[in-house]
This record gives sequence, C-alpha cells and structure tokens, in this order.
Amino acid sequence: MALLEVKDLHVRFRTNDGEVRAVNGLSFSLEKGETLGLVGESGSGKSQAVLSILQLLADNGSFQGSIRFQGRELSTLDRKAMNRIRGNRIAMIFQDPMTALNGHLTVERQMTEVLEHHEGVKRREARRRAIEMLEAVQIPDAHKRIRRYPHEFSGGMRQRVMIAMALLCRPDLLIADEPTTALDVTVQAQILRLLRDLQQEFHMGILLITHDLGVVASLGDRVLVMYGGRTCEEAAVDELFRHPRHPYTRGLLGSVPRLDTPAGERLRAIPGNPPSLLALPPGCAFAPRCGERMAQCNEVQPAMREAAPGHGVACHLHGDGE
Repeated sequence: MALLEVKDLHVRFRTNDGEVRAVNGLSFSLEKGETLGLVGESGSGKSQAVLSILQLLADNGSFQGSIRFQGRELSTLDRKAMNRIRGNRIAMIFQDPMTALNGHLTVERQMTEVLEHHEGVKRREARRRAIEMLEAVQIPDAHKRIRRYPHEFSGGMRQRVMIAMALLCRPDLLIADEPTTALDVTVQAQILRLLRDLQQEFHMGILLITHDLGVVASLGDRVLVMYGGRTCEEAAVDELFRHPRHPYTRGLLGSVPRLDTPAGERLRAIPGNPPSLLALPPGCAFAPRCGERMAQCNEVQPAMREAAPGHGVACHLHGDGE
C-alpha cells in the first residue's frame, strides 16, 4: 500500500474571468521513505495540487478525484478530521518562512502550540521536545534561541525553524514547497542535506515541489514534470536526467547552467509563454512552444505511455512500442 496515492485529480477556481483549470487529471503515488519531486514552471499546478491534498485551497477553489493517504480517502473527510491529520501525520514546509511564521509570537510559542494541539502535551514537555527538534535541525544554542522572534533569525535559520515545526509530531509525509527559495547556494546545500538526513532518521515520505531541477537531483528519488496542470513526464531521477523524453523536459534541462558548458555558449530558453489556464488548448498544452510539434499535437491530447520501464511520457513523439 502506497503512503500517498492521488488519482485523476482536478482542481478548479471560479474567477470573474471564468473557470481556471489549475490541475487536470493528475495521478501519482509516493512510498514511505521515498522522495517524489513535482517540477514545472510557475503556474503549472504544482502547489495547487498539494494544497488540494491538504484541503487548503482558497475559498473559490474546488477539487475532484481520489486522494488516499495510508489507504484512507482524504477527499471525503470533514474539516475536523482533516485538522487531526494536517500538521500531525502530514506536515508541510511552506515556501516563504518569513510570512509562514507569525512575527508576533516567539518561536517557542509557535512550536509548543503544535504539540499542545495535536498531542495534548503540557507546556514544559512541549518546550523540551521543541528544543530537541531545533537541535536536530542544527540550530546552535537552541535553548536560548527558542525564546526569540522570527525576525531575529537569518533566512536559513528561519527555514530550519519551519522544518523543525513540521517534524515535531514525526509525520509520515512531509510536503516541502520550494524549501530553498531565496536562500544562497551554500545554505541551500545545508538545507537539502538536512532534509535528507532527517528523512533517513524518521523514514518519512517527502513530496518536493520545486522549479529547480538541481534541488530534485540532490534530494529526489523520482520526478514528475508538470505542464499546464498535467503530467508530461515521470521517471526515476537518474533516468530522467540521462534520457529526458518530453520536449518540455529537455527544454527545462537545457536552460539550466552547467559547469561543462563550452565557453561562449548561451543557455537555450524555452520560447513563448505558458498557456492560460482559463483556456487550455485542445491538444498538447506545450504544442505552441514546441519545436517538434506535429499536426496532431494541436488537436489531440497525448496519453501517458511507458517509453521505457518505469519511464512515462505524454507526447505524440512516443507512440506505442517506441
């Protein structure tokens, strides 16, 4: 039984301009102890897919599909039942630690509140466990720093506090939404190494949302590439980096700076812009930007096919048996 299994997920938002189709038939699974990276440009549907799993969509949003966590269907749970799961069995590291943390409360109060709410422990015991977790994420002098406010921490330290808060209840699934955004390269490496070490210690599954393929290469086991709210490619990380099949995936990899790039060679940008989620094209959403498109790409949405063992791709270039 998979730790998390999502089938045919659709996410919609009602707006004055019409219905935004943010996620369109997304399916994937995640095993315990595994890291799955959701990759794609801004607006590809990554974050909205995750927010629907936690039932944290905006008021004008709705979703359809099956979301099973440890064999339990989450889509039919009421708010009270979901509150017992969120932050307890499923935890999330939000994208911006400065806005995700409450600037009016000390780190101690924000961390102890998690344990008091979910596990009913007393304040003194909650403080002890909070300090232990701050030490686990390598914050020095945790017993002193726990009394400080978020603005008294650096960006990297705030991110470590967010990780510590997410892991307080030892969740089975950790969702990390752009966990290294706005951090310098050295701090990014520290945070990724920390997540990898904590995953091994707690044996939790990690769902990693990012647009940074370097982050996926460092932490991921499998990667799912999204475009226009749909999956366009899915494979093991090493396989996808060695043999990218979808033109969009190849475009993403081609736009990443490399140390072995010949001097004077320019990065290859993907032409055009992402599609409007208000009016997705009838065929492949990437067709207007694709240099390899055929006539059918403009009319028929490609189905996901297995281009190699464990390597799925939704592209007309890869028909049956290819």
